[in-house]
Amino acid sequence: MRAWVVYESMFGNTEEVARAVAEGLSTRANVELYDMARAPAEINGLLDLIVVGAPTHAFSLSRPSTRASAIEQGATHGAAERGVREWLEHLHDGPHSELVAAFDTRVDKIRHLPGSAAHKAERLARHHGYSPAGRMSFYVSDAPGPLLPGELDRAREWGRHLAEDMAARAAGRVVR
Repeated sequence: MRAWVVYESMFGNTEEVARAVAEGLSTRANVELYDMARAPAEINGLLDLIVVGAPTHAFSLSRPSTRASAIEQGATHGAAERGVREWLEHLHDGPHSELVAAFDTRVDKIRHLPGSAAHKAERLARHHGYSPAGRMSFYVSDAPGPLLPGELDRAREWGRHLAEDMAARAAGRVVR
């Protein structure tokens, strides 16, 4: 099984989660990890799963204006030009055989509020003909972080779960 993990990160928290998810996936998959600066513009069709990850900005995926605001607030990772939103919007319409899973990082204090980067990413992927494989939120104490205790373990476990689901699909078993 082949998987990509594609992420944007402004303060480094989403990158940490992406690396942990990739580690979990690697128990059963050949995984390539891409930040937005290196993410291929095209999907080669030889993948089984694409996992996209992004910080939640204004209850959704980031936009150039919210990324610029994060940079003004001290973000040292990422760039204001392209994020997961723009990457997903430029994918070719399907149907596609690859499944897409999405995760985000969100501030813990507002976890009860609706809207998240993962939800928007899943909707965009679906719009382009990809089938969803799941979504998950991981929590930070504040916009710059840090991640709450245990979140990286949860991310690794989610990656393992995605890999197990993909293996079950490949074997023709029903996935929960």
